[in-house]
Amino acid sequence: MTPPPGWYRDPSAPHQERWWDGTAWTEHRRPPEPVGYGPAVGQAPQTGQPPTPMYQPVQPGQAATVPLSSGGAPGGPAGGGRGKAVALTAAAAVLVAAIVTGVFVLGEDDGGSPRTQTPPVTATATDPAPVSDPPSPSPTASTPSADDPALVEDQLNGVTFPLPDGWVRPKYVAEDDVMMTTDGTYDCPADGSVCRHGLVVSRTVTANAESSPKVLAQQDIEDAADDAYDRDLIGNKPFGGIESHEEVASGPVAVAGRAGYYVRWRVKTAKGPGGYVQSMVFPSTVGTESPILVRYVFDADEDGPPLADMDRITKGIRPIGDADTGGGVGSGIGPTD
Repeated sequence: MTPPPGWYRDPSAPHQERWWDGTAWTEHRRPPEPVGYGPAVGQAPQTGQPPTPMYQPVQPGQAATVPLSSGGAPGGPAGGGRGKAVALTAAAAVLVAAIVTGVFVLGEDDGGSPRTQTPPVTATATDPAPVSDPPSPSPTASTPSADDPALVEDQLNGVTFPLPDGWVRPKYVAEDDVMMTTDGTYDCPADGSVCRHGLVVSRTVTANAESSPKVLAQQDIEDAADDAYDRDLIGNKPFGGIESHEEVASGPVAVAGRAGYYVRWRVKTAKGPGGYVQSMVFPSTVGTESPILVRYVFDADEDGPPLADMDRITKGIRPIGDADTGGGVGSGIGPTD
């Protein structure tokens, strides 16, 4: 509870008294008054800090009075010398009682034990404004700039793939070596399962002693076409099976600074538009340089991705941590056999 207005011992100058207006210290100070006499009235701006009262205050304009046993006022005709002595003794006793009461009231904590009373500090007009540390920014995911294409990382084979517009990282895909798919799905034209207009697969060739990219690509293209447009993993025929195929392109290709080879087929199916399938093989840039096989599957209708995306993705393949090496069909090729 805040002490009432009055003169109190000045915390910054104990040899003086300072006026407390009930809410804050003022700039009014005075020498201590003799006990028993009221102070002069003073008004001051409401600034400063709460007091540490050591005795009960005397209000401005109100003289301290002590009842006398004779009923007279100090120094009056009825009291005499004995009345003055009684008055002074009674005043001293009241002052001591007030000091003791004030110390115990202000010096006890909630548990009733004495404690040191420190006045709270309130800001004044001359105090510096409080300074607080700026809040730390919450952590957020980094966003690639407009000049940096999104990448998909194949950690097993040590390469990254660019993610063109309309392509996404795989979601709800059974195969664990799918790098990306076109955005969205549709009902397959034959058995009613779910199909995608395009996907890209990356895997390491381990079950074949052959190391020639050309031979491996030529061997894989038929299996790639069957997996994409003939039968799926559980034996269904999403497109009713393959009716025919035609090789539309093949040749050397530079991938991630390595000499590779690709073969591309146009596949026609019993139902639906069919599509394009490509097998591409190149040596890994890490470890034992085992061959990496990349398959492309693109639907051939207007909803399928443009064939140009095959070349864009191929040219954007990089070793992890290397943004300078690249390639493309027929660029920087050495002997492949």
